[in-house]
Amino acid sequence: MPFINIKMAHGRSAEQKQQLVEAITREVARTLDVDMDWITVVIDEYPRDNWATGGQLHSVKYGDGFGRQGTKR
Repeated sequence: MPFINIKMAHGRSAEQKQQLVEAITREVARTLDVDMDWITVVIDEYPRDNWATGGQLHSVKYGDGFGRQGTKR
């Protein structure tokens, strides 16, 4: 019974999260050869002012929003 915990910045839409959990569930079921109903996915969302990398809060480092905003990609 796989349990997958995703931690990410707050701000994605319910549609985006639905697509994410469908893709992850499908791939885990295929890879581990288990029924999709056995797989649990939990999403923990964090405000950008509660998440930091490189010693800088994401709210400062990347500004408002989420995703790639403010990155070099």
